[in-house]
Amino acid sequence: MINLKMWLFGTSKIRMFLMLMSILFTGCKKEIRKEKMVVKETSRVKHLPYYNDESFTPHWLTPNSEEERQFHKIPDFKLINQLGDTVTQKTFEDKLYITDFFFTSCPGICSKMTQNMTIVQKEFIGDPEVLLLSHSVTPSIDSVTVLKAYAERNDIINAKWHLVTGDKMKIYDLGRNQYFVENDLGIPKDFDNFLHSENFLLIDKNKHIRGIYNGLNKTSIKQLITDVKTLKKER
Repeated sequence: MINLKMWLFGTSKIRMFLMLMSILFTGCKKEIRKEKMVVKETSRVKHLPYYNDESFTPHWLTPNSEEERQFHKIPDFKLINQLGDTVTQKTFEDKLYITDFFFTSCPGICSKMTQNMTIVQKEFIGDPEVLLLSHSVTPSIDSVTVLKAYAERNDIINAKWHLVTGDKMKIYDLGRNQYFVENDLGIPKDFDNFLHSENFLLIDKNKHIRGIYNGLNKTSIKQLITDVKTLKKER
């Protein structure tokens, strides 16, 4: 009788053990399926949208189509970088670039923007297809010498990241009328109004605007990096 009780007790323990393993295994499979779903939900679209005004309404064009060829493009420009070299659209031929507007004496957001642009620089440091372009909005103050000192303080790689100065009216026209970095809808601004924005813009090889990002937000910077990789696959 004792042996029978011991046998029954042992059998009961085995059943409990098997039931527990079954529950854990089933839970694991559910967790794996759940993880796969999360990855699927965060996947990106095949092609990034295009933008052509300050509302940043996305336009879903087919790359290399006639509609795309006629769409808004950043026009040519002529500016001077921290090395005293001339920077034009030729500098970015067959390149993607990320651009913003800043000034070296900025006491507020510019320092954080520079830190976050440095993250982008590090991510694509060995990729010659990706360049960075930062325009000074106080070009009369930010001379070549000042920009060079700023680049050195912030570990900016000259061949990768151009800090540019030049004619103020041309820089402001680029910022407001071509890149649309100040998207304060309904508030007209002219040359006398200071240009200041935390936005980063992603420009493709055909000079189209393909993304806008908050340069102060780490999550937005991660999305920018993801979008650059998506855009690099586009042919």
